Amino acid sequence: MSSIFDLQSEFQPAGDQPNAIAELTDGIKKGLRHQTLLGVTGSGKTFTSASVIANIGKPTLIIAHNKTLAAQLAQEYKEFFPHNAVHYFVSYYDYYQPEAYMPVTDTYIEKEAMINEEIDRLRHATTQALLTRKDVIIVASVSCIYGLGSPEEYKKVNMKISVGDSISRADFIRQLIDIHYERTNADLEPAMFRALGNTVEIMPVAEKLNYRIEINGGKIEQILVLDAVTSEVLSTPETFFLFPAKHFISSDEQSKKAFKTIKAELDVRLKELAKEGKNLEAERLKRRTTYDLAMIRETGYCSGIENYSRHFSGKKPGEAPDTLLSYFPYKKDAKGNMVADFLTIIDESHVTVPQIGGMYAGDASRKNSLVEFGFRLPSARDNRPLTFPEFEQRVGQVLYTSATPGDYEREHSQKVVEQVIRPTGLIDPVVDVRPVISAGTYRGQIADFISETEKAVKKGGRVIATTLTKKMAEDLSTYLKEKGIKAEYVHSDIKTIQRIEILTEFRRGTFDCLVGVNLLREGLDLPEVTFIGILDADKEGFLRSETSLIQIIGRAARNVEGRVILYADRITKSMKYAMDETARRRTIQSEYNTKHGITPKTIIKAIKDITEQMQSKHQKTVAGMLEMDKKMSGTNLAKLLRQKERQMNASVKILDFETAALLRDEIKELEKLKTS
Repeated sequence: MSSIFDLQSEFQPAGDQPNAIAELTDGIKKGLRHQTLLGVTGSGKTFTSASVIANIGKPTLIIAHNKTLAAQLAQEYKEFFPHNAVHYFVSYYDYYQPEAYMPVTDTYIEKEAMINEEIDRLRHATTQALLTRKDVIIVASVSCIYGLGSPEEYKKVNMKISVGDSISRADFIRQLIDIHYERTNADLEPAMFRALGNTVEIMPVAEKLNYRIEINGGKIEQILVLDAVTSEVLSTPETFFLFPAKHFISSDEQSKKAFKTIKAELDVRLKELAKEGKNLEAERLKRRTTYDLAMIRETGYCSGIENYSRHFSGKKPGEAPDTLLSYFPYKKDAKGNMVADFLTIIDESHVTVPQIGGMYAGDASRKNSLVEFGFRLPSARDNRPLTFPEFEQRVGQVLYTSATPGDYEREHSQKVVEQVIRPTGLIDPVVDVRPVISAGTYRGQIADFISETEKAVKKGGRVIATTLTKKMAEDLSTYLKEKGIKAEYVHSDIKTIQRIEILTEFRRGTFDCLVGVNLLREGLDLPEVTFIGILDADKEGFLRSETSLIQIIGRAARNVEGRVILYADRITKSMKYAMDETARRRTIQSEYNTKHGITPKTIIKAIKDITEQMQSKHQKTVAGMLEMDKKMSGTNLAKLLRQKERQMNASVKILDFETAALLRDEIKELEKLKTS
């Protein structure tokens, strides 16, 4: 039986991959609920996961712990499955300040948010794909456990538009407004429509195409799909489905019921506050809720409407909200219970699992203050992320992937499959331990580190030092420069673009030593690094835990000369585990290489500076536009604008947001020329 997924790759499974793919596939087919892929850095965990997806043939949810990692994974999976539906689902806020109240300082903070419309469009594309096809892979951040709106209501109000349907132009427009489409006389954007005579043009919320509906004699005569920029006719479908422009949809009947239940809850809560002597809080709540209800009644919306979501969804107090997980397929098991009929992969599970587990508590603490002091009704607590037990109930079979699985994965996994052999043949680095202060010479760790750094640099290698604090990183960087070593530091106070510049210059050899605190989150891929010094390795804590030490040691595994020194006066439990695990992996890797005649080779990776590309493109753009202002006619400028818009849309489609952002800025500058 052929899979619904068509995996495309120029590579064949190698090293531990064939066994890992077979073992994990077999475990899923046997019904194992939890499995872990323990794959070392550079062993091809994503390719293994993609192969498992192709073998199982079920819709798949892949959860990453941040937007950037999710975007990278989505790009990789799109390359593996170019003919299937691979979508990207993350929070659509570019900026988000949640509503909050701090009793200690009597400070109320109003909610502020800036929505990224392009990401909102991708979110709609995600839910629509899940409701209309099976060959779907969704790469999401932990925002997938936040309230989203009922899939039943979302699907129920979608419009089926077919040639020959009997409908008047006025009724058709009214239906579009009912599903939250906005009318305009200007250029269309997603979730907008315009009416010209008997023709209605719509841009669906999840697309960048125009659908022209021609109505004559009370019937739909023709449907045309047009290029949004050139108006070229792309197709003439007989039927298409138009989904609502918002995920939170409520029927008229449910909305009327919601008004009654909100008022009833308000009456009960006001009596409670009065009984407690909280007259100020009662007045505040009454004024806020009354105003919100008036706004919803008149406009269908109010600021903070999500706090009333339980009433509009018809759910019971304390009941879990609908989330992205609700849009995935479920089926009945032998006992008649509804169970997930999709696969879940949790990437970098040692970080992602705790993050999922911690979301509910933080949200609840903030909501409790708002409720207690009269800013929100108690039902606002039900606008929340899933608790971890609720998440567990909804995901079914799970595959965790990590080089350092956490306690949860170790305890719950019915099968742990190792992927220790790298296709490149590279082995884990040699690990040594040296005292912070040498007993005989009183030579400190810094002096020894400098000596080892000079040896590594002399051979053409690069060096990394990890410290415990930002101040230590800055001071060490300054001290190394005084000693004649070219060094720079990175930590969380340095902006993202500047961090990228520093890392690129490091790879190029502009400086030789990079000093940082928690370099794990940088996503470092630095094959030039031959030596890593972990200072104060025996100071137990997050930065020197088993997981952190193994991850840091792995940064030296991309070069055949890779080695690591742990500076410590005692060997902690975390250090012992990290050293023993690294030695075990080295033994397995070395024996495999000897058996198969493999000679490890350092990874050769091109050095690309994203920021330099951005700067050069912008410089060329500005210079080019000044020239165009002199030479181009308005017609040619309009043509160039359409071309840039097509390029931007194509970049977004493949999740290349960096290029899309550059093109967006070029378009803005060109539009200024057009109006000047």
